[in-house]
Amino acid sequence: MILAHARARVKNARAGARRNCGQKIQWHGNMQHPPPTYPAVILKSGRDKSVRGRHPRLFSGGIKTIEGRPRDGDVVDVRANTGEWLARGIINQQAQTAVRLLTWDESEDIDDDFWRRRVKQALERRARDPLLADTSARRLIFSESDGLPGVIADDYAGCVVLQISTLAAARAKPVLVEALASLLSPRCILERSDDERLKHERVSAARGVLFGEPPAGPVEVFESGMRFQVDVQAGQKTGFYLDQRENRARVARYCAGADVLNVFAYTGAFAVCAAARGARSVVNVDSSQEALRMAEVNLSLQPAPGCAVACQAADAFEYLRACRAQGMQFDVVILDPPKFAHAPSQIDRAARAYKDLNRIAFGVVRPGGILATFSCSGVIDPALFQKIIFSAALESARDAQVIERLTQASDHPVLLSFPESEYLKGLVCRVL
Repeated sequence: MILAHARARVKNARAGARRNCGQKIQWHGNMQHPPPTYPAVILKSGRDKSVRGRHPRLFSGGIKTIEGRPRDGDVVDVRANTGEWLARGIINQQAQTAVRLLTWDESEDIDDDFWRRRVKQALERRARDPLLADTSARRLIFSESDGLPGVIADDYAGCVVLQISTLAAARAKPVLVEALASLLSPRCILERSDDERLKHERVSAARGVLFGEPPAGPVEVFESGMRFQVDVQAGQKTGFYLDQRENRARVARYCAGADVLNVFAYTGAFAVCAAARGARSVVNVDSSQEALRMAEVNLSLQPAPGCAVACQAADAFEYLRACRAQGMQFDVVILDPPKFAHAPSQIDRAARAYKDLNRIAFGVVRPGGILATFSCSGVIDPALFQKIIFSAALESARDAQVIERLTQASDHPVLLSFPESEYLKGLVCRVL
């Protein structure tokens, strides 16, 4: 009688879960806890390879049918065409990425504790990273790479900037903020969500203070003994290019006694590192007067008396062409442009822009000098980027040697099952 009653409770709970379209099942008593059950996304035959490979994005084209009528933002189970359970995630039927996959463990529920646990794990990984020991600015959460799709969190000396770019992350925002606040005790948490990316998710972007008191002005951070002012409320991205931290130090090693041209300078971080390494002169070029004003401030925070510094507000392409026309050359040229391609459909156009930029830049590097060139376009892979730089060198009639390959900093880890998380690539070339 007792056993029959228990079986009836299990059956009724499962039926209730199907009716409630994703509500968590509450199991009671001393029974073994069966896995939670959610509405099911059934894949087309042969479209399960990426899910089995733990890729965190399931596109709408791979879906055969959806059982249970989940609402956008609900938890769903993903099953093969045979009915086999594969993964669990958050559905958004308005987006091309229909399901953001979160777990491949059938017993793991996606509830508030899930989000808290993922935040804690990400923070613990940063705390153990020896490459972050000498900085007060770091990325705490890097989206899919930390199992939190659409969540970016950067810490600037206790001011945390949060960016949300998926419906899944937007729904979890209250618990994300609570977890960051309780685990870090930050000065403040500011939201600066990406309008363009959220538009594709059919979610309204938001900005503002989520916790604590915002700073009255720029926040000062340190990196490898150098000081920088960061505008966490209005600066590009979250205020600073944390992904270039290790590359700034590596490129600076070539700058001792050099004349350096820093193109797309933003707030001058590469220039600061070059001057600290003994550069003879540094020219910062950027289209933003406001960014260059911050660059001047950053350079003043660690004076380098032997380094002549200039900041030029100009279009990068036009400035490089003018330098070439006037016969100006530099020992080190640094190119750190913004993203030229946001989608695969833009690859050809972006490749032409990268080639044009680097072709002109090769012409202003002294023989034996250095070109440090970067791309942050994720759809431009490292192999294609090297081919683009080769074409640029060929068209400029210069030979060059690749002496270093650079990538994003360690707090922007590349998830092996998600190669798209490797977006930043750089080449240090000796120009002959």
